[in-house]
Amino acid sequence: MSEHRYIISGGGTGGHIFPAIAIANGIKAKYPNAEILFVGAKGKMEMDKVPQAGYEIIGLNITGMSRKSVFHNIPLMFKFVSSTLKSRKILKKFKPNVVIGVGGYASGAVLQAAKALNIDIVIQEQNSLPGKTNKMMANRAKAICVAYDGLEKYFPKEKIVMTGNPIRKEIINIETKNPAAFEYFKIKDDKPVVLIVGGSQGAKAINEALAQNINSLSKSNANYIWQTGVQFYERAKSVIEENKAENVFCYDFIREMNYAYSVADVVVSRAGAIAISELCAVGLPSILVPLPTAAENHQMINAMSLVKKDAAKLVENSKVNEELVPTILELLNNKNELEKLKTNIKSLAITDSVDRIIDVIEKIK
Repeated sequence: MSEHRYIISGGGTGGHIFPAIAIANGIKAKYPNAEILFVGAKGKMEMDKVPQAGYEIIGLNITGMSRKSVFHNIPLMFKFVSSTLKSRKILKKFKPNVVIGVGGYASGAVLQAAKALNIDIVIQEQNSLPGKTNKMMANRAKAICVAYDGLEKYFPKEKIVMTGNPIRKEIINIETKNPAAFEYFKIKDDKPVVLIVGGSQGAKAINEALAQNINSLSKSNANYIWQTGVQFYERAKSVIEENKAENVFCYDFIREMNYAYSVADVVVSRAGAIAISELCAVGLPSILVPLPTAAENHQMINAMSLVKKDAAKLVENSKVNEELVPTILELLNNKNELEKLKTNIKSLAITDSVDRIIDVIEKIK
């Protein structure tokens, strides 16, 4: 049995899952014989993404609490108790040295069981506004790894360690203006490039704003790489063709994000925690459009943490039709503003987050 045994729990969204996988990869790189088990929620994306990354995962029958109906939460309480009991069995069998919680439904049950069994807990919080599970379990954790300042409002100050968010190595080590990246997108390195992403599924408000203002984009002296998501892709293609916008290139999904960041001079993005951490790492001037339906409006809080430091521009979702494209064009024409944003956002980067988190784990193991 390896002396390095870890359970990593949480998920529900890519913002929880991909940092968790990055931590696991970091542990395996340092300790090849380490044994790692994931525990997630049945039916959530971690049940696919974690095995694809090469790790075993066990699913719990658990879902989140409803903000609308108290009565809807009654059966969920039974699911939580059942999942906690199952988690105890998993922990007793696997015998981890440390349990790492990354947020999400399953994490609460696993961390609750770990505390009852006197197993050390480390929490990794990605956002500037912590999720309910991590706030609930904070007093039970040995350490809380964070990516934003000011979280002593939610967590015990003495437990907080600034580690940043784990991001993919290929993003950290990108080659700026890589010729292979221009070849990948089949564009020339003769104009500024604006990368527009709304998450893996696209963003309806951003997509609609671009479609309605396609003529302004087509007349500008820039190339645009537009990730639409699957549902908007065909419409985006039609809009581009109808308006002969030969400088706008749409994709349903961009798999080689390191290439996308390599060619980009400006990025338009939602304000998820991992997206922001990647933008800081690559040091790209950014226009953030926070998702208004994100839990407790945490994307707006994430975005404002950069905007207040002159490290990004903000366009509110409700104003995106009128303001997004003019903001893009104004920024492209303001070299001083571009340089300021680039310098300020790069200063916020933490590129050794995984190493910092592993150091935290080792100190309590």
